[in-house]
Amino acid sequence: MQLFYSTSVHSEIITLDENDSKHAIRVLRLNENDKIDVIDGIGTLYHCAILDAHPKRCTLRVLESKKDENPYGMLHIAVAPTKNNNRYEWFLEKATEIGIGSITPIVTENSERRVIKHDRMEKILIAAMKQSLKLYLPELKEVQPFKSAINQFPESNRLIAHCAFDLDKNKLIESIDTTLPTYLMIGPEGDFSAKEIEIAKMNGFKPVSLGKSRLRTETAAVVACAQLNMRYE
Repeated sequence: MQLFYSTSVHSEIITLDENDSKHAIRVLRLNENDKIDVIDGIGTLYHCAILDAHPKRCTLRVLESKKDENPYGMLHIAVAPTKNNNRYEWFLEKATEIGIGSITPIVTENSERRVIKHDRMEKILIAAMKQSLKLYLPELKEVQPFKSAINQFPESNRLIAHCAFDLDKNKLIESIDTTLPTYLMIGPEGDFSAKEIEIAKMNGFKPVSLGKSRLRTETAAVVACAQLNMRYE
C-alpha cells in the first residue's frame, strides 16, 4: 500500500505537493483516473482518483474517506536533542513508526544541542508516517527549556526517566494509570542534573526506570515509546 500525504483538502478535491506529485506521476507513472490513497495526518484516509496528472500539483477527486480515532493521542514524550543530530532524527523516525502523540525537544542544564531544524524534522516525521501506514502525524513541538516543559500536560501520568540512584524509582510500565495520558521526560547524554530531578519531583513527576541497561538518549526514547504502547494496548 502506497500512501501520500496532503493537508490541501478542499471538499472533495485534494492537491498533492510537488514532491508527492512528482513521485506519483514521474516515479510510479500514475495517470488520470488511477486510484491513490492519501492521509491528512489527523486521522483521515482518503481513497481518490487522479483528476489532473500534473507532476508538480497533482489533483485528486475523493471517492471515499474514513476517519479513525488517534490510538496514540494519550502518549507524550519530551526528549533532549542529542549532540549527533542523526541520532535524534533516527529517534523521530522510530517513534513515529511505533506510535506517539507528541514530541517535545527540551533543553536542560547538560544539553549539548540547544537548537533543531524543525522543518527538516517535520519532513522525517511525515516520511515515517507514510512508510509505517500511520494515519496520525505526531505533533512536533518547538524546543522548550526544561522549566517550561515541566508545565505541559498537568493532568497526566507525569514521569521522568533518569540514570541517578533513586529509591523512589519504579519501572515505567508499572507507573502508568491508563485512564490518564502519559507525559515522559528523557534527558540528554549527560542526564538531568540533580536539581532538575528535584524540580521535576516537586512538580509531580515520578522517577521511572526503563530497565537494567544503560541506554543512549535516543535508544531510551525508543524503548520508552515501545513500553508506552504496550501499556496502553
